[in-house]
Amino acid sequence: MANTKSAIKRIRRISKQTAVNKVRKSRFRNALKKMNLLIEDKKKDEALKFLPKLNSELMKIAKTGIIKKQNASRNVSRITKKISAI
Repeated sequence: MANTKSAIKRIRRISKQTAVNKVRKSRFRNALKKMNLLIEDKKKDEALKFLPKLNSELMKIAKTGIIKKQNASRNVSRITKKISAI
């Protein structure tokens, strides 16, 4: 257990940041799930409308370090390829 004042403060800060990161990661996963549902249902026009929102969401969490930038780019690339295959 932390026994210095600064260590106790860091524990509080880390727990708050963990909660924020969980929310962000959840939004990212939900956006990916929504896009995959649109692709499975072959709704190309809706998927194309949702693509910029998904891209924005991915780049936001890549910027904050929750996922790596390459991971976000790879996801966008794969999704775009799936949409064009519809």
